[in-house]
Amino acid sequence: MRPVRPLTILFAPESAYGPTNNCVGVGDVLRRRGHRVVFAAEASWKGRLTAFGFEEELIDLAPPPDRPLEAGAFWKDFVRDTAPEFRKPTIEQLGTWVRPVWEELISGARYCEPRLKEIVERVRPDVIVEDNVVCFPALTTAGVPFVRIVSCNPLELKGDGVPPPFSGYPAADRTGWAEFRAEYDRTHRELWTEFDGWVVEQGARPLPDLEFIHEGDLNLYVYPEIADYTDARPLGPAWHRLDSSVRETDEEFTLLAATAGGGAGAEGSALIYFSLGSLGSADVDLMRRIIASLARTPHRYIVSKGPLHEEIELPPNMWGAEFLPQTRILPLVDLVITHGGNNTVTECLHFGKPMVLLPLFWDQHDNAQRAAELGFGIRLDPYRCTDAQLHGAVSELLGDARTRATLAEAARTIRARDGVRTAATLIERAAAR
Repeated sequence: MRPVRPLTILFAPESAYGPTNNCVGVGDVLRRRGHRVVFAAEASWKGRLTAFGFEEELIDLAPPPDRPLEAGAFWKDFVRDTAPEFRKPTIEQLGTWVRPVWEELISGARYCEPRLKEIVERVRPDVIVEDNVVCFPALTTAGVPFVRIVSCNPLELKGDGVPPPFSGYPAADRTGWAEFRAEYDRTHRELWTEFDGWVVEQGARPLPDLEFIHEGDLNLYVYPEIADYTDARPLGPAWHRLDSSVRETDEEFTLLAATAGGGAGAEGSALIYFSLGSLGSADVDLMRRIIASLARTPHRYIVSKGPLHEEIELPPNMWGAEFLPQTRILPLVDLVITHGGNNTVTECLHFGKPMVLLPLFWDQHDNAQRAAELGFGIRLDPYRCTDAQLHGAVSELLGDARTRATLAEAARTIRARDGVRTAATLIERAAAR
């Protein structure tokens, strides 16, 4: 049942494009239904959310810099500076990359808690929606329904029958699972204990063991049923899967723009989209290496160049820009080469596109492994794959008519389930309760 009065809905996304874009898509539906939508956004997003008709309440996650930053600039700089860690096996990244990420997230949560409380008191939301991986006590102690969105691989909803998150380990082979979990405990137990104590001091309930965020009154996670781990890891009634959550706010895009520079390949060549995401593309050396390899193929490419776009030159068979309307481009291409971010993977499945996956960090390893073991793509090591391996993966997927037909059929089901409107309706219902 739809609410009988307009609601005030406060979104609090992580300061990265994936979670923010997900919240923008759902928030846009709610706004068009007549609700007041407010974003508690990190200060570098100033002006980007009002353009969609939302209210902005800006927060700092650290002392403000001397000069204005680009949206999500902190994480772009963090990835650029720590990129050498991505060459390590995932179990070795736990102490040297995954824990530092948690430390930064926790530091931000601590710093902004007073400001966030003040925002909640002033905005007086009917429901609060957080798309992040760390607890902000002000959001869970406001006395209104709290909705958690998980726009990461659903292995973050842990279970004994599924691989440990961040591992990239196969679902059908338990080799290494116990060792990975033990190493995660060893590297994170002290950090979690300190954070849990602080969360309780702020008036929130204790965190679940080794979890950095609570469950909500309503919990939404974004992953298609065809790729989910549901049978191996059942969830409770407060959890709802969204098969996709594809925003409708991206600007229009035409292929004329992508071919205006003369970027035409050989006759019969495919059109391929290449993106390492807003964060992964900050590794300029990697971007240049992959682009140079793809330049030696007969295909045409649309390239998302990312925040350091001025340092990336494209060959004649490619066209690109710093930012691209990804959800408008995906329906037009034959194949996607991606880092395996959750938004990109679920959007590829939404539009039925096979993937070459080059995972770098966090849940990208899990997404790449899941797509590969289900036959929806091919997983490669971004730093060690050869021209022959990359070119071979592209050719194999372009020539696999059976997989393309399977993906096209799955995409029709995913789109019919209309995840972005399903999410909006569930949030309305949560507020009504």
